[in-house]
Amino acid sequence: MGLSVGIVGLPNVGKSTLFNAITAAGAEAANYPFCTIEPNVGVVPLHDPRIDRLAEIFQPEEKIYATVQFVDIAGLVAGASRGEGLGNRFLANIREADAIAHVVRCFEGSDVVHVSGTVDPRRDIETVTLELILADLETVERRLERTSRVAKSGDPQAKDEVALLERLKATLDAGKPARTLQFTEEEMPVVRGLHLLTMKPVMYVANLSEEGLTTVIEDPQKHPLYRQVQDIAAAEGAQVVPVSARIEAELAELSPDEKQAFLEELGLKESGLDRVVRAGFNLLGLITFFTGGDRQVRAWTVRKGTKAPQAAGVIHTDFERGFIRAEVISYDELVAAGSEKAAREAGRIRLEGKDYVIQDGDVCHFRFNV
Repeated sequence: MGLSVGIVGLPNVGKSTLFNAITAAGAEAANYPFCTIEPNVGVVPLHDPRIDRLAEIFQPEEKIYATVQFVDIAGLVAGASRGEGLGNRFLANIREADAIAHVVRCFEGSDVVHVSGTVDPRRDIETVTLELILADLETVERRLERTSRVAKSGDPQAKDEVALLERLKATLDAGKPARTLQFTEEEMPVVRGLHLLTMKPVMYVANLSEEGLTTVIEDPQKHPLYRQVQDIAAAEGAQVVPVSARIEAELAELSPDEKQAFLEELGLKESGLDRVVRAGFNLLGLITFFTGGDRQVRAWTVRKGTKAPQAAGVIHTDFERGFIRAEVISYDELVAAGSEKAAREAGRIRLEGKDYVIQDGDVCHFRFNV
């Protein structure tokens, strides 16, 4: 699936440093605003240990992890909704992303200047959120003006849309994102058609110093800047991922063994980047199913609730068009059996039809005929 997460935030909060570490793409990172002008794009694997275990069972020629595309977007400043800084380009890039990873600076330090002069996570989050709300408000007001003219002719569909748009406008006027509203199935096509920035799911990435990360791991309540981000995220029902972009940049330069030793030295089970990628999956409501054989073991990404034919279509459109059945076994059952042959002999592999909903960790073989 071509799913992307836009990395956003004010200038000099560590977005490009984080992006470099995520993708090893070499995006320029420098101590001045608008260092990132064109968005840098990187495809990031989700390092899933289940793939490694399945590779031990199937002994394939290659193994392929699931991926998420991350887009490093130019830093936003107050007034972006009116075209300040690189506002228009920034907002267009966000509009193309499926979800937003909002990087927030949670470290002090005179060596990296803050665009506002001081470090204040709450103010920074409010600045970015306000610009997205103002951009959406302009979109809604333009649509409302056009639709109101049609509604005056007595068009019932236009009248319903006006009521929806007025509800959206009132919410945005109150400084709340559009995603805080509930919409009916009939309203969703209109909402999706507006391509509102504040409808996109958001996670906060708190960028900490090395000492700050250690503090947060021990007790988040002891880090006042991180706690500000936590409070805002809790009010929105959003997730916060603590990272140190500087540490991640160092990890990116190490061999796998050196990286593991460094993480253990820091008292970490996994890198912050792995947490960001995993959170991106959760944010987008994604699950992973697997296919396996002697040629390839591969992870495939679908949204929760996807049925078997549509999951097969992710592999190839012919699989969906000619879908007959899916042979399915859970990852845990396959690992317990030790091999596909043993699982089949034990009757653990099930035949599922068109209404079967794919579950995270399913290992599938699709039968089809075209």
